[in-house]
Parts: sequence; structure tokens; C-alpha cells
Amino acid sequence: MRRLRRSVLILALVWAAGPAGAQGPGWTQTGAPRNDAELPAELSNVGIDQRLGEMLPLDAAFVDPQGRNVRLGDYFAGKPVLLVFAYYECPMLCTLVLNGLLRAMRALPFDAGNEYNVVTVSIDPGETPELARAKQKEYLKNYGRAGAENGWTFLTGQETEIRRLASAAGFRYEYDPETDEYAHATAIIVVTPEGRLSKYFYGVEYAAKDLRLGLVEASSGKIGTAVDQILLFCFHYDPATGTYGLLIIKILRLAGIVTVAGIGVLILLLARRDRKKRRSGAGPGYMKA
Repeated sequence: MRRLRRSVLILALVWAAGPAGAQGPGWTQTGAPRNDAELPAELSNVGIDQRLGEMLPLDAAFVDPQGRNVRLGDYFAGKPVLLVFAYYECPMLCTLVLNGLLRAMRALPFDAGNEYNVVTVSIDPGETPELARAKQKEYLKNYGRAGAENGWTFLTGQETEIRRLASAAGFRYEYDPETDEYAHATAIIVVTPEGRLSKYFYGVEYAAKDLRLGLVEASSGKIGTAVDQILLFCFHYDPATGTYGLLIIKILRLAGIVTVAGIGVLILLLARRDRKKRRSGAGPGYMKA
């Protein structure tokens, strides 16, 4: 019975993590509680409230995988950050989130620890640095890029500090004593180098394109190429779905600018050619004496 209950909760959370669930109550930017009759009562206070542009508490205290006391702000250092809430003994959902993130990171041209950092925070205050260290070792091995040990950390902490950070990020979760597990939504959050919430990507699979554009935008163009800047002009982040979509208005505006510029160049060339003809005596209406 306990296993069945767990399965129902996990399936409900995975459903809620999709674009349809992201647009419903409980995922709104105002934080209105979800009252969807299809979801179990345990999930009524679980969700994500987008707090775009708001600051995270960079002084929040945690413990790193080596057991050292650290601050959240230690992991920014002028770089955008991917923030992930999970817990290391989660039976299924957190693994899906971290594996989805791993696949997206491996498809990125950017390297964790170089262009950006990743901070995973356990929402279970009972978890230890030893658990975090084992989880970090596993994912760094699968990521397989040099220098990532300095760019992807797994933190643990006290209940007050975890709740403080989660509340600032709009991440709402609940402990279920019957299953001894945490009910939580699924997303990764892009944070600017200054600690401001920039983008939310929902679900358990993340498009590398979205992640790439989110990091470039959060960094204010300090990472990425000229191509990334052009893509940012053409694509627009939709908070309701947590994805980047083609922005037709910008494309039409760009096409209009190109067209006007082309007409201007054509007029200039025609005017120059006409002046040359007049000077050479071949212009219309010109008569030799």
C-alpha cells in the first residue's frame, strides 16, 4: 500500500511538472495554491512560484560535500548558476531531474566550473555531507569534463536555511510522514551572477537550447558567441511554459529593418549611377553644343 501511494504521488508530480501543470494554479507567479481535484491532497501546497528578478539570500549557510561551512554566494563568483532542489535519498523523482539536467549539460558547449556553476541543495535536513559527496562523485563521473569538481556542488543544511532559500526561490515542498519522503515539484532555476532569479525550466527533461539561452541571457552576454546573441533576439522566454519560443514580432522587426536598409542602399547606388551618367554627358536631356 505504501509503495502504491508513493507511485501515485510520483506520477502526479511528474504530470504537474509538464507545461500543462506549469500553467495551472500552484505554478503561478502569485503563488495561489493549487486546487486541482486530480491531484492528491498531499500536493495542495507543493509547487513553484516564479519570482523572476528577485534576489536569493546569498548569505544562506550550508555544508559542502567535504563537510565545510559555506555560503550560497560562494558559488557565484561572477558566473550564472543553475540552482537545483532535490534530496539525495529520493527514490525516483530527484534522480530523474538530475539525470535530465546531466543530459542537457553534456549537450552544452559551456563547461560547468568555467562558464557557469551548478548548485544542488538537499531539501532534507537529515541528509549528511557523506551522502552529498557520494552523489557529487557519481554525477561528476558521468559528466566527465575537467574542472567540473569546482563547478557542480551538492549541499546539505539545516531546516531553517533550506526553507529560507526555497522560499526565496518560490520552491514549495512538503514532508510526507507516511512514506518518509518529500513531495516536491521539479524544475531547475537559472540565477544571474548577482543572485537574481532569471529563468525556470520545468519537468525532468531540459532542452539544451533553452539552457544555453538561459545561461547566456543571465550572464548579460558575458558567455556565449555572437550566434547566441542573435538567437536571443529571435527567441523569447515564456514564463508560463518555462521554454524559449520563436518570437515572430522580433523576426518581422528584424526583417523590416533589413528591408528598409536594403532599399536605402539601392536608392544610394541608383543616385550615384545617375550622377556619373550626367557628368559623362550621357544623362537624359543633355545636348552637346
